[in-house]
Amino acid sequence: MKSNVLQAILGWVLLILTLVLGATLLASNALFFRLLIGIAFGYALTRAYMGFAGSVNRAYNTGSTKLFRTLAFMFFITAVMVAGFLMLTESTDYNLWVNPINFGLILGGLLFGFGMTFSTCCASGVLTDLIGEFPKALVTLVFFCIGVFIGFPIQNSATWVQKTWLRSASYENGVFFPDWFKGDPLGGYLGAIILTGVLCLGVVGLSFAYERYRKNKNTLYAVPSERLQDNTQPLDTAAFKLFSKDTYTALFAKPWKMSTGAVVIAITFVVLMAVTKAGWGASTPYGLWFGKILMVFGVTSESLASFAKMGAAGFETPFFQHAVSVQNFGIILGALFFMLMSSQLFEAVKSAFKLKWWQLLLFAMGGLTMGFGTRLANGCNVGALYTPIANFSLAGWLFFIFLALGGVAGNIIQKKIYDKASGGK
Repeated sequence: MKSNVLQAILGWVLLILTLVLGATLLASNALFFRLLIGIAFGYALTRAYMGFAGSVNRAYNTGSTKLFRTLAFMFFITAVMVAGFLMLTESTDYNLWVNPINFGLILGGLLFGFGMTFSTCCASGVLTDLIGEFPKALVTLVFFCIGVFIGFPIQNSATWVQKTWLRSASYENGVFFPDWFKGDPLGGYLGAIILTGVLCLGVVGLSFAYERYRKNKNTLYAVPSERLQDNTQPLDTAAFKLFSKDTYTALFAKPWKMSTGAVVIAITFVVLMAVTKAGWGASTPYGLWFGKILMVFGVTSESLASFAKMGAAGFETPFFQHAVSVQNFGIILGALFFMLMSSQLFEAVKSAFKLKWWQLLLFAMGGLTMGFGTRLANGCNVGALYTPIANFSLAGWLFFIFLALGGVAGNIIQKKIYDKASGGK
């Protein structure tokens, strides 16, 4: 009991300190905004037990497709909200992530899906996992950073990563759905919304069909986090007291339903895009972080830039002056705040260190393949999947397909490794 109270107090103290220090020490209001956005993403992902990597992993291992369906719902409502302000302006006013469609997208999607199976997280998930599953997340993050770094020169020079096979009228290097429906009353956005809705419904339909198939084979298993969410009782308003344990638990400790998390993430995404004129990305800074580590050992920023075939500014910019790095740091804090406020952190930390050496090798492989895959696909699950889909890019949907295929392949191989390791005890 004392431990729970201590965690809750620590959570609120750290939140207040973060807001005060962020507002006073960060170099600009734009950086403080990025910090707040990151906190919102991290908090929502953690409290709703959501993660992009879990979509494939849960479906393969348990048969549950609830997360798949929730992601489809989130993709659609985000796209609708994005269309709401894009149709009132020129799309060129925004840095829309209409990514190229090429071999890099295919291979990058396969590699990323494969890697996220071994590490059970993705580029954003590894940040939230640093709080509750530190050893796994740290190993994954280190090798993720290495993978991004060694992938920089390919991303920045290879035509099979940079050039597209398909294009639409207003985008030379990708396919923008509204271009296909220019004659509709909303300048193409009505058709783009309908098409996105059809694709999302397709995901939902396939998800239900797969879940039914698993149920018929008696291989549909409960997911503990989903059961916890489903069994969460609403606050008893008849016996409501503002300053009570029940009220605190309902407001700050009980898990959110995944649909609630999806809505919060979608709103946060749209606010981010409205202010910055760009979507949500997470993985590029990881390569910059690895470069900064090399600089500690005497490697110059010019040498790093020459290797990566990019400007030296990214390696030279201090961590807390780099917008996406600050946002990523906010994701970690958002996860930390919920774990403390809900008094789950201490117990999670205790269980996180029960790992075997071969599991750490798998996490390293997962991080490396994910990081390298992001450079080939020009993004991770937020940069090559969520943001492009929300920006009406065909590339996001194609990445989704190859991500899932890579995830299935990774799960098959991982199961064989785990079975062999268990049999060798």
